[in-house]
Amino acid sequence: MTAPRRSPDPPTDPLGLYDELLTEVERGKLQSLRDLLEERARPHLATWWEAGHCPAHLRAELAALDLEDDPALLGDDGRPSPFYVGFKHLELARFDASIGTLYGGQVGMFRTVLREGGSSEQIAAIDARIPTFQTTGCFALTEPGHGSDVARGMETVASRDGDGWRITGRKRWIGNAGVSDLLLVIAASEGAVRAFLVPRESPGVTVEEIRGKIALRMVRNDDIRLDDVRVDDSARLPGVESFAEVSRILARLRHVVGWNAAGMQLGSYEAALAHALRREQFGRPIAGFQLVQEKLARMLGNATATLSLAVRTTGLAQRGALTEAVAALAKTWSADRVRETVALGREIGGAEGIRVDTDLARYFADAEAMYTYEGTHEVNSLIVGRDVTGLSAFTR
Repeated sequence: MTAPRRSPDPPTDPLGLYDELLTEVERGKLQSLRDLLEERARPHLATWWEAGHCPAHLRAELAALDLEDDPALLGDDGRPSPFYVGFKHLELARFDASIGTLYGGQVGMFRTVLREGGSSEQIAAIDARIPTFQTTGCFALTEPGHGSDVARGMETVASRDGDGWRITGRKRWIGNAGVSDLLLVIAASEGAVRAFLVPRESPGVTVEEIRGKIALRMVRNDDIRLDDVRVDDSARLPGVESFAEVSRILARLRHVVGWNAAGMQLGSYEAALAHALRREQFGRPIAGFQLVQEKLARMLGNATATLSLAVRTTGLAQRGALTEAVAALAKTWSADRVRETVALGREIGGAEGIRVDTDLARYFADAEAMYTYEGTHEVNSLIVGRDVTGLSAFTR
């Protein structure tokens, strides 16, 4: 099965944020990303999604675009603009959320935790190899019995063993684990919380793929079992000694979910618009019907509002002013809009909207994963509620 080819144009952007916030060089990089995805992934996308196939082979081709460390992209701080990073996440999510996770889990999540929590020696040895995918890694935090409450219920334990550590426990829903060299494992340890770089091939490590998913089917999500796994002390990230430090590091990525949410909505909107223009009923394209135009207007409004919120939260994060409550508000609101927008797109598709080939079903299903990850709707709502009322509903 193959989805209809779409022109690799910049994202729909009524407010002109794309041109205003990005340089010509940055726009060129993102165009190369769009071209690659259309050429190398679009013809196979529906087949991969339905089969639950992880297209790990795309990593080398994505790495060749040099989307991260090209000197032409870097500012005085040696990092690319946060708005370029945001639009890069948007472009990936606009095309496919699974491919976005395949790439972003490596160069975003894994690299950020290493840079923020690792030693200078660890960073020197690994950091430059991450965007090239010469060294691959994933972030292993959540557990079978603990998602949002993992801070207080972590059961994976690391104990000292001479000049090293022994780690025992389980991790669940770890994206990219089965296609990664290193598992960045968070474990409770002697009254602290520590992070370790555990080679996936270490004795005692078992990685089992989670199948039967209805969302992000192309992501390799895994259960990890660690049975008395020994690592040297050099595998420990010295910058992580508490869950507060884990939270501090992850806070640097909180605003990214808004870009992903905007990207998924724009992808769904553009697919719905294309379908409505080519699908005829009663002798004319359904795009000319009032009910369809109303749905398209709502979809575009949701996507544009979400993108605007992503831009604002990114600006706050850049200044170190993004609070936990605002990040939680942005996540829960954006995820709600994703659910609404992709449902409208699926409605516009009618019977064709439940087929993967039209893209609409893929966005519709993948939205369920976004609604859950980065903290559930309920947990983020309680964070906002605690902030606005001064009363915590987490504990009695």
